[in-house]
Amino acid sequence: MSKQAAQAAAQMVRLIVPAGKATAAPPIGPALGARGVKSIDFVKEFNARTASLTPGTPTPVTITIQPDRTFTFVTKSPPTMWLVKQAAGIESASGEAGRPNVAPAGTLSVKHVYEIARIKQRDDHLKHVSLEAIAKSVVGQCKSAGVAVVP
Repeated sequence: MSKQAAQAAAQMVRLIVPAGKATAAPPIGPALGARGVKSIDFVKEFNARTASLTPGTPTPVTITIQPDRTFTFVTKSPPTMWLVKQAAGIESASGEAGRPNVAPAGTLSVKHVYEIARIKQRDDHLKHVSLEAIAKSVVGQCKSAGVAVVP
């Protein structure tokens, strides 16, 4: 079997799992069990790798399952909106973002925006993107969520 054929047979599963709190219950159990992988093996390794994070932090993970039922996985930084909500100290974004005369759901300083951008820049798919470009993206997400960015 060629290397390309082996890679073509590999399956990818993308999930968002709370750091340090993974269990074999849904969504992990059914997603991996349907592909012949013991979910408890993934759960133990994932919880060990994410032990340094704050428990419960939503952590995107991409699991690559090989035809012989072995797997590897890559964790990424938490979703940008989750980081924005944490930094702004809000539970949910505004449902009325962009409307005139509506108070913002929360506020963030530019310093917070750049801290979030630095966290996001650690992800492999964003390593080549400038910090300024990622910060602009964070500001855009803040705007759509009704979070004001102040100097």
